Amino acid sequence: MTVHPGHVRISLLSEEVSAMDERAAAARIEELRQQINYHNYRYYVLDSPVISDAEYDRLLQELTALEEEHPELVTPDSPTQRVGAPPTAAFESYTHRQPMLSLSNAFGDEELLAFDRRIKRMLGMSPDADVEYVAELKIDGLAVSLTYEAGGFARGATRGDGDSGEDITQNLRTIKAIPLRLLGSGTERPTSNRQPESSDPQSSLVTQHSSLPIPELIEVRGEVFLLHDEFRRINREREAAGEPTFANPRNAAAGSVRQLDSSVTARRKLDIFVYGVGFMQGAAFATHYQTLQALRSWGFKTNPNTRLCKSIEEIREFIAEWADKREALGYDIDGVVVKVNSLEFQNRLGFVARSPRWAAAYKYPATQETTVIRDIIVQVGRTGALTPVAVMDPVEVGGVTVSRATLHNQDEIERKDVRIGDTVVIQRAGDVIPEVVQVIKERRTGAEVPFRMPGKCPACGGEVERPEGEAVARCVNLACPAQVKERIIHFTSRNALNIEGVGPGQVEQFTEKGLIRDPADLYYLKLEDLLALERMGEKLASNIVAAIEKSKQTTLARLIYGLGIRHVGEHVAQVLADHFGSIERLQGASEEELSAVPEVGAVIASSIAAFFSEPENRAVLGKLRSAGVIPSAAEKPAGAVLAGKTFVFTGALQSFSREEAEEKVRLLGGRAASSVSGSTDFVVAGESAGSKLQKARELGITVLTEQEFIDMIGG
Repeated sequence: MTVHPGHVRISLLSEEVSAMDERAAAARIEELRQQINYHNYRYYVLDSPVISDAEYDRLLQELTALEEEHPELVTPDSPTQRVGAPPTAAFESYTHRQPMLSLSNAFGDEELLAFDRRIKRMLGMSPDADVEYVAELKIDGLAVSLTYEAGGFARGATRGDGDSGEDITQNLRTIKAIPLRLLGSGTERPTSNRQPESSDPQSSLVTQHSSLPIPELIEVRGEVFLLHDEFRRINREREAAGEPTFANPRNAAAGSVRQLDSSVTARRKLDIFVYGVGFMQGAAFATHYQTLQALRSWGFKTNPNTRLCKSIEEIREFIAEWADKREALGYDIDGVVVKVNSLEFQNRLGFVARSPRWAAAYKYPATQETTVIRDIIVQVGRTGALTPVAVMDPVEVGGVTVSRATLHNQDEIERKDVRIGDTVVIQRAGDVIPEVVQVIKERRTGAEVPFRMPGKCPACGGEVERPEGEAVARCVNLACPAQVKERIIHFTSRNALNIEGVGPGQVEQFTEKGLIRDPADLYYLKLEDLLALERMGEKLASNIVAAIEKSKQTTLARLIYGLGIRHVGEHVAQVLADHFGSIERLQGASEEELSAVPEVGAVIASSIAAFFSEPENRAVLGKLRSAGVIPSAAEKPAGAVLAGKTFVFTGALQSFSREEAEEKVRLLGGRAASSVSGSTDFVVAGESAGSKLQKARELGITVLTEQEFIDMIGG
């Protein structure tokens, strides 16, 4: 076959243009990664962002779109790759290059001073000389090791036995405070979109150490933890889903990083502080404090309360200061770590057994007390879960008088061998529910009584079942008054329908007087019904009626969450709302359709299908619909003008943020998606719209201006 020379020139030209396009895409991808990594550092490490959330979202969305168009350019350290690996069957073992040692403890001032005297003696210093120390808050979390090769995050592992731990790399990648690539290794401050520096002196480290070389290989040590607010949110979701709650933030953090499915870890907002280096090639420092500064300049999050102390007296002042301030931190600490600052001195001091001689952990008195269990009662939750609770002699723990503590379930009672009459140690940290830590068996008299979970529900006398493979026993009677009350309390809670002024006390009063029997009955209460109750004035009654009426203007996700479907927490409720767009569509979905929804799966799908199959639940939905809480899909009221429509927003909006626009879509019955596909109905394009706009045009999807969108939703 004869090939015309012109065809060859056209083919070569096409290949050249394609190569240029790929080079341009690669350059833009690298630029976006640098910007995103830098802004992650500003937000998660320095706590000093210099762009809005909407601007950040646009950068990430543009990068995602470019990587979808050029999958050959995707790298493991891209900000888009934090989540996405398939669930693993088990964790592999990982051997640390240097053992992760434990610290010797100092439980009082005398032991701390003895530590200082020992340091001076071993270094040949005068007893009157001063040793320079670094004081760090001792985070009560899970110790991990982070390995970086040529500046890229390569491996993450638990401490394990100190010599080896479990490889949890995929889970650690989901923690935004962990850099996937170190600053200075292709993640310098971006040359475009540059913003003024923060006045925060810590942020000066971004430029202060810009000349520091990136180590060829470094193994960084840190502590993964949970803020109290996030711990409470996770437990609310678990309680809403009928799952056992975590006893404390440390257990929750440890359980989260050991999830076989990294998407579960990603939904729990874990944080980390790094506190040192186990192994390093390609860089060296004279002091531990310099090492911490370098770690921060490379993009790691170090604790801002760390202090360089010139003597043991300054260490004592630091310890006393944080003994008073630790409750206000928002996360748990259980002491202060004291380290000799000089790395030369550390090498001379060496190690003993499994602990360094140059460091000690000063432990604050634990928020624990001893008391006696007088009884064990069983509480019934809204999903029918039976929870044993210890009733104890009142005792003050951490400034709060405690008389009850959760025992979680029968397995936990048997594991700890808790009996009525036992003397026990209980603990409380921050706002965490008190729990029994251990039984002091030496104090037993023989009169203690073992406990067994009842075979009948203590609230209604109904049958109790414990499904195979579950730790929780449940009352199976849907009409159980305890469940009814707890379901209504859940329905009125802040993260559900948020009915102000209607708390547990009011719900108990309404149910005891027979005014309500399910959540929908709230919307049929009249002013005169409330005025007939004790201690109910006209103003309070009017406020309650007004709050109930106001709660009708809610989101679909809040309503789904408020229904109290087992295994459906806030996040899954939002996923369902976005996918189905209406209660009618959700209620009519088959178990197979539900299972196919991302992040739902077979267990949740079965629970949802079972919920909507119950006649009592369908009756409640009917009453909610009649009361105006659920708009009728058939009548298509003004509040659901976007029902069944999927919107994608791109570019900068002027009238509201991206999040506000997406929330308006949801409120009006539509679905807000993050990417353009064949199922997208409208793309709303603001200023500087990017690849999503181009893709919408290629697919023939209707593109709206911001004003056209505003007109569509009625202004």
